[in-house]
This record gives sequence, C-alpha cells and structure tokens, in this order.
Amino acid sequence: MGRLLRMLFVWWRDATPGTLLTVWFRGVPVGADEYGNRYYRSKNSRRRWVLYNGTVEASRVPADWHGWLHHTFKEPPSGPAKVRTWERDHRPNMSGMEGAYYPPGSLARGGVRAPATGDYEPWSPN
Repeated sequence: MGRLLRMLFVWWRDATPGTLLTVWFRGVPVGADEYGNRYYRSKNSRRRWVLYNGTVEASRVPADWHGWLHHTFKEPPSGPAKVRTWERDHRPNMSGMEGAYYPPGSLARGGVRAPATGDYEPWSPN
C-alpha cells in the first residue's frame, strides 16, 4: 500500500502511473544506460523518453543518450560511449547531496572564511 501511495503522490522518486501506462500501451523499449535508466520511443518514433532509475533528475542522463532523446542522433547509442582522453566520467548534478561542491569558506564545508582585507567600506546613509 505504501508503494502505491508513494507512486501516486511522490512523482520525483519514480515514474508516475500515467507514465507507466504510456510506456505500456505506446512505448517501444530502445535500451538502457549504465546507470539503469531505461529509454523508450513511441510506436511511430516521434516521441522519446526516459524512465529514471531512482530520483527523477535530468542531469542523470549521459550525453550520448541526451543527444538521442533530443533527436540529435537518429539511432540510439549502442554500447558504451567513446571516451576521449580529456573527458571525465559523467556525474549527475550533486547539488544538495553529499558529493556537492562547496567553495572554501562555505559554512556547509565546515571551513572558516578568510578575513577581510581592509579595503571594504560598508555603505551608510547620510
């Protein structure tokens, strides 16, 4: 019962019932990426979409699948993407997560802000 209620009301966690019905009646499976996201197209090949594995976050789609979703590439990616020497591995947006970037001096990082240099004068009304 809890899973059904979560599916109905917590749309950012998994696919909604409407999306699942669309996949069931109109979707053709195309493939999956290394993160467990599953990709579909409509039977007439006009629409393309993704069912996320976990939290619904667009930055979790790798670049090669992103290109296919937006009709940049006609054919879906087959196998792992070609990695160039200067490229880093794909990482989703980590904002608000444990792996997020916090600049030096950020309270969330636990650091201490550097002291002011003395060239700052606060505004004061006359």
